[in-house]
Amino acid sequence: MVPVARFQFAGPQEKLRLDICVANGLAEVSRSAAQKFVRDGAVTVNGAIETRPSHNVLPGTEIQVDVPEPEVVGELVAVSQTFRVAYEDEHLLVIDKPIGLSVHPGPGHESDTLVNGLLVDYPEIREVGEPDRPGIVHRIDRDTSGLIIVARTQRTYDPLSEMIREHRMRRTYIALIRGGPDTGEGVIDAPLGRDPRHRQRQAIIENGREARTRFRVLERLARTTLMELELETGRTHQIRVHLSSIGNPVVGDALYGRAAKGPAGLSRQFLHAAALSFKHPITDEAMTLTSPLPEDLQLSLEAARRE
Repeated sequence: MVPVARFQFAGPQEKLRLDICVANGLAEVSRSAAQKFVRDGAVTVNGAIETRPSHNVLPGTEIQVDVPEPEVVGELVAVSQTFRVAYEDEHLLVIDKPIGLSVHPGPGHESDTLVNGLLVDYPEIREVGEPDRPGIVHRIDRDTSGLIIVARTQRTYDPLSEMIREHRMRRTYIALIRGGPDTGEGVIDAPLGRDPRHRQRQAIIENGREARTRFRVLERLARTTLMELELETGRTHQIRVHLSSIGNPVVGDALYGRAAKGPAGLSRQFLHAAALSFKHPITDEAMTLTSPLPEDLQLSLEAARRE
């Protein structure tokens, strides 16, 4: 269960920034960590989620913080894992991640992640990026397969991270969804934050963080639709929440959908990070990497076509 902290801002100031209130209210939490809690939708002000660290808090305001589980920041161990390297040079890697493999260590997965596996053959990434997720520029869910980019040097990490922040890296996904949208293509533009009723989920929140997903229908089937989706932003569970919000959840998505299994007994969400397009941060070369549907998704798609 996620720990919850509740406190009231009592002054003596007439008003105070929310991030400062959170840092003051939680022992041993830095202001930068408090800002991250706010931006991630983990803070409510008088019962409403507030994602602006600069929001002014008045005396008497009730503040609640869903304190995230502590990250694993101890010595990361190198443990061999199975994954395919789609591309590598001296500056970066593109990994084709299989299902069931978490990207970086966390509670319950301290040594069986992609990061642990990368450290076996690419120990230099230990000094790149954030200490608990070295080299990792962006993430995909444990049960989502497909492409993820890894920086081998800090010189590469910084511009790649900037590309993600400024939406200059094209990330394309393939999904099979229940039903189908009315139009052949469009944009889902709805802000996301932590679901106040189910704290392990994300939800569309009025004051949440901006989130935009482009979609295009690839193939309409009897009960499902094959979709191509492109992230304009990269929020937690963004595609899954956005598709569920329009009544077309990802097939096999037990958290945001209906049936836990998909065609051919698929036991995970039908979501695959199929392509990455970006400009190489060192050579300036335009790059596009692709990943075919893994066997379990291909079998499920074939079964859906027979329904």
